[in-house]
Amino acid sequence: MKRAIGRKMSLALVLCLSFAMLLSACGGGNNAAKNDPPTPATNNSQATTDNTTVAPVETTGSPLELAMKGEYKGTKVSMFGPFVDADQVKFENSIKEFEEKTGIDIQYEGSKEFEATINIRVDGGNAPDIADFPQPGLLASIAKTGKVIDLTNILDQAKLKANYNQSWLDMATMDGKDGKIMTGVWNRSNVKSLVWYPKKQFEEAGYKIPETWDEMMELTEQIAKDGDPAWSIGIESGAATGWPATDWVEDIMLRTTTPENYDKWVKGELPFTSPEVKHAVEVMSDIWMNKDYVYGGTKSIVTTAFGDAALPLFDNPPKAWLHRQANFITSFFPETAQIDADYDWFYLPSIDPQYGKPVLVAGDIYSMFNDRPEVRAVMEFFTTGESIKTWVQSGGVIAPMNDASLDWYSSESDRRMAKLVQEASTLRFDGSDLMPGKVGAGTFWKGMTDYVSGTANLDDALKQIQSGWDN
Repeated sequence: MKRAIGRKMSLALVLCLSFAMLLSACGGGNNAAKNDPPTPATNNSQATTDNTTVAPVETTGSPLELAMKGEYKGTKVSMFGPFVDADQVKFENSIKEFEEKTGIDIQYEGSKEFEATINIRVDGGNAPDIADFPQPGLLASIAKTGKVIDLTNILDQAKLKANYNQSWLDMATMDGKDGKIMTGVWNRSNVKSLVWYPKKQFEEAGYKIPETWDEMMELTEQIAKDGDPAWSIGIESGAATGWPATDWVEDIMLRTTTPENYDKWVKGELPFTSPEVKHAVEVMSDIWMNKDYVYGGTKSIVTTAFGDAALPLFDNPPKAWLHRQANFITSFFPETAQIDADYDWFYLPSIDPQYGKPVLVAGDIYSMFNDRPEVRAVMEFFTTGESIKTWVQSGGVIAPMNDASLDWYSSESDRRMAKLVQEASTLRFDGSDLMPGKVGAGTFWKGMTDYVSGTANLDDALKQIQSGWDN
């Protein structure tokens, strides 16, 4: 194009002055700098130097729409997160089609040391364009430094409200350096408020799925009368021993007090020694501390690995019948066991009807650290169900977006799980993951372990947990 313009300008030198001025004016619009942003087309066709017409280049739309038109082809977006091995493969498969359509290269780097490394990179001015935080508590601490980009005016808030349960948006809103900001978007989730059971034997025994907490306790007692402990529970997890107990307390907190109190609790504003938290542990204790209700008795809970805890459900006949755990636990089930046939799940029932049908979740929130058009496009892409479609189809994750079709899920179990998340009255993130590490992954784990093992009574255990905040 520049050589053609040059030839025209050369010809103009031998023409009359007025004609040269006219030709120069016409050529000026075509001699724009190569990297100048294009202006929106105002006509239905554009003239070219050889008198042919082509369709106009459409340059209006959201960053994602522009990316799909090839506006950012050849650009690169760096991303850092915890996905490694099989999860990294699944993630990269989920973005492959987007990369092919847009020409944007999402350069993902996974690390098992993500939590330790991301702070170093951000503090050192070497933050990735996008980071995946599986623990929002870590993101919250970084957001306060002002280094996380506020997405409030970057992403279309109306579209987000239409595509996410409001709770997801609430959980993405955190304290920034100068006030509340939208710190990221949710892309992958796990559901925790689930009770697994051996489907075939359960039905043959004549047991019914409980709809309320009281019905679940009645079922627990009925199974005990039939000669079996209802529950199989294990909290051993090496240095992380105790974390399954924290999930139980969190689920019960959502069922016995307000979401606002839950939020205050995870922020340290409602202490562990409060009546609300103590009551939640007492409700849990109605099951955990009853030797007739737990496989192996209460003391076995501390020594049973969390990944092995569900295995008694698969004995024939079952040695235990119920196991509360997130959807990821199916990875620890026998390979021969089939979902919807050999095992299934039911929702951990509500306790107090006034708190509706809350669901405890975990997942990944993607945050932006560098603001460029192509980075905005990738962030917008991550708010769509399409961005996680292939991962959903492969099983093991639930999409938090409403536009993720239930038909994508490979089992009826997963479809029901996705619907549970979409219809939940309240969604809240795993509380221990939101708390500072000294509490959530420290005194909370240890205090619950000491209480269950019998080395501390409940009041002393709660004081011990609270000391993590005090210190």
